[in-house]
Amino acid sequence: MLPLYTLRDNADTIAAAMDKRGLDARPILSKILNLDQERRNLQTHLDQTLAEANSASREIGQLYKSGKAEEANALKETSSRLKVQSKELQEALSAAADALQESLYLLPNIPHDLVPAGQDESDNEVIHQWGDIPGLEANALPHWELARKFDLIDFELGVKITGAGFPVYKGKGARLQRALISYFLDYNTKAGYQELQVPHLVNEASGYGTGQLPDKEGQMYQVTEDNLYLIPTAEVPVTNIFRDVILDKADLPIRYTAYTPCFRREAGSYGAHVRGLNRLHQFDKVEIVRVEDPANSYDALDGMVTHVKGLLESLNLPYRILRLCGGDLGFTSALTYDFEVYSAAQERWLEVSSVSNFEAFQANRLKLRYREGNDKPQLAHTLNGSALALPRILAGLLENYQEGGGIRIPEVLVPYTGFDKIS
Repeated sequence: MLPLYTLRDNADTIAAAMDKRGLDARPILSKILNLDQERRNLQTHLDQTLAEANSASREIGQLYKSGKAEEANALKETSSRLKVQSKELQEALSAAADALQESLYLLPNIPHDLVPAGQDESDNEVIHQWGDIPGLEANALPHWELARKFDLIDFELGVKITGAGFPVYKGKGARLQRALISYFLDYNTKAGYQELQVPHLVNEASGYGTGQLPDKEGQMYQVTEDNLYLIPTAEVPVTNIFRDVILDKADLPIRYTAYTPCFRREAGSYGAHVRGLNRLHQFDKVEIVRVEDPANSYDALDGMVTHVKGLLESLNLPYRILRLCGGDLGFTSALTYDFEVYSAAQERWLEVSSVSNFEAFQANRLKLRYREGNDKPQLAHTLNGSALALPRILAGLLENYQEGGGIRIPEVLVPYTGFDKIS
């Protein structure tokens, strides 16, 4: 959520920046500024009315002490009228504040200057590519056929138990999944990220805090009786640790990593591009989250990009990095880099990580601030990235490492799997 003082002072500049998203933000900005002015006017009127009411109460007491009961009784009528008026003003102020807050929730983050203009993923910029595209044997299979051949993943059984998008991992498939989670966590903790285990359900305040609500309400699974939501990513519970918190500047940066299952009610579609592990409603992911001094947040973003590069290179998976255009940029993000791994069997790129700087957008929603000494608290910056999302990593490993009728295991994973080949 953008701070009101930023909107008041920079409305035209912000509207121009939102054009990169393909969004005409002028109507919502105008509504926000009008509601803000209405709220401020009501607050001024309320303060004046309360001051008059307090003054009248004090004067009534003095009149009674002076034996001027008739004048005191007359003034009580005025005092009663002021109390009714103040109550009406308070209700109007509360309604205006709620309307203002709801409107602020609808305005996305301002794209960074580096964000290219564009309408959709076709306008994203490829800024880096690494690794050789593997040449596979003529009879190479996509991962869903490999999973069936070697009894690694049962997609049909998942449909029976729950529905499409909820696979069952079996045998060496389950072991490889667990190995990836452990390896990613170890890689992250060695880089200075503290490991956390967090809840897999969050309350409504947490959803609003990191920006999933109301923007992605339709994509989240809700436990309606308890008004809780299954998390779409560990970013939500981890970042909400800092909701309503004032940190000491000396404690920054803060770096956390967490493994969680993730749940997303994404709209279904058909075709090879969403077959198998390409799109799931439940999947595993290891996340990295940072809280930073604003002066350092873009250096931190570069560091996170370098970190994910190293993780993918250790798996020897060919990848590329995209800088997302305005039309493909997430609601809360100021700048995002997507990592895609090349799937040789499918002959296409698969997204495996997004690394984003939210600047103060989430922090303002969360009321996450930091302070140096006795200085006034300032909004922190938050960042997060996938390190990594498992489904498409697993798909890439199965497809790219198939050879001689089996599937090799990357060297770095062998200590975690206990086997070096699936056959």
